[in-house]
Amino acid sequence: MLATIELHSGKRNDFLDEFHKIVAPVRAESGCIEYFPATDHATNLPAQSPARADTVVVVEKWESIEHLEAHLIAPHMMSYRPRVKDFVKSVSLQILSPA
Repeated sequence: MLATIELHSGKRNDFLDEFHKIVAPVRAESGCIEYFPATDHATNLPAQSPARADTVVVVEKWESIEHLEAHLIAPHMMSYRPRVKDFVKSVSLQILSPA
C-alpha cells in the first residue's frame, strides 16, 4: 500500500517528527511486513516528476487486508491522527497487489 500525504506548506518536518514516533509501534503490529515514510528525491531523470516538498509517501506492506484494517484502528494510530491533523492537507491510498 502507498499512502500519499499532502501537507500544508512548510509542515513536512513537523509531520515527520510525529510520524517517526509511531514507526516502531506499527512495525510491532501483527501482520506488518514493511512500514516507512519516504520523500521525493530530486534527480535529473527525464521521466521523473518534479520533487514535491510538501508530500510524504508511506510505504506499507501487510500480510492481509484484515491486518491493514486492524492497523487503521490501532490505539497508537488513533492518538497519532489528532497530533498531525493540522499539518495534513489530504491523504490518498493505493492498495496494490502483486502482478
